[in-house]
Amino acid sequence: MYISARSDYALRAMLAVAAGGDGGTTRPDGGDGGRPDGGGELVKAASLARAQGIPLSFLQGILLDLRRAGLLHSHRGTEGGYALTRPASEISVGDVLRAVGGSLTTVRGLPAEDAGYHGVAAGLRDVWLAVDGAIAVVVDRTTLTDLLIQQEQAPAR
Repeated sequence: MYISARSDYALRAMLAVAAGGDGGTTRPDGGDGGRPDGGGELVKAASLARAQGIPLSFLQGILLDLRRAGLLHSHRGTEGGYALTRPASEISVGDVLRAVGGSLTTVRGLPAEDAGYHGVAAGLRDVWLAVDGAIAVVVDRTTLTDLLIQQEQAPAR
């Protein structure tokens, strides 16, 4: 599995939105923003970029992908910004990775399920599919809330 800068930035942005934009600690409501249905704060793209050290122009494309995937809600205007569409406890790392990168595992740039071999290498496809499945178990089981709780419980560095 290759974690691109785009995927890393997307996860960092989603965590910051879930935490209320500060990127530090979770909000008292558990970081389950998600306005309009979760009542969370709207977080501006510039604030996310600054807090997470992500180039704003790059982040804007990522936020668009996350919005199109139904993970973020955006509101325009001076009081606008981004919020989660559902509670952070219902958004997995896998959801975010798929929204910005497509397949979790690629073989020569193609999804693992599209890998085709013949002859002595025929068994490789099964290996790549097993790797993809193992990765999916981890990233689909881990939610944004899980990561925010881990961050809260981690000793200060």
